[in-house]
Amino acid sequence: MVRRPIPTFAALCLGALAVLVAWCLSARAETPPPRLAQIDRNGVLILIRTALIALDQANKTGNYSVLRELGAPAFQVNSAVKLAEIFAKQRNDHLDLSGVVAIEPQLTVLPQIEANGLMHMAGFFPSVPQQLSFDLLYAPVNGQWHLFGISVKIGSAAPAAPDPPAGPPPPAAKLQGPSASQQVPSTTAARP
Repeated sequence: MVRRPIPTFAALCLGALAVLVAWCLSARAETPPPRLAQIDRNGVLILIRTALIALDQANKTGNYSVLRELGAPAFQVNSAVKLAEIFAKQRNDHLDLSGVVAIEPQLTVLPQIEANGLMHMAGFFPSVPQQLSFDLLYAPVNGQWHLFGISVKIGSAAPAAPDPPAGPPPPAAKLQGPSASQQVPSTTAARP
């Protein structure tokens, strides 16, 4: 009788890991890239604004039942109480989203259909001094798009300058004025 070595636990784990990696790579290779959604500009604006206004009204009233009911069945898994917990910080910060009615959104992700069939879009409302960024997912329900996921963030609208380099500042360049032999034209302004 020939004795064979018993695979160690580590060898079994490595084998399982190799199978898992191969499966993930094959699943990734089979996942089609997102495709543009067939929806017109007005439809996009309606979906964005109704979702954000529903969230705004829910935050202002503390009643998340309408926001919940506007969602797809998978969104409705969240109770109104759970949605209140999720958006508590925005509600407590008195975040006002009502400006989305008047400001034109700028899309950073055009409406696209993901591999899972959900429509995804993202963007921001360019307002000053802060801008509202959003990320929305919609699921098809009976021929209509219903809210599946919503993320809202307030950030600075101004571009941020990079931090200055560490160390002493470079010496200022010496400005040289006109020499005594040069004439500098003077200007005068007429004042009433």
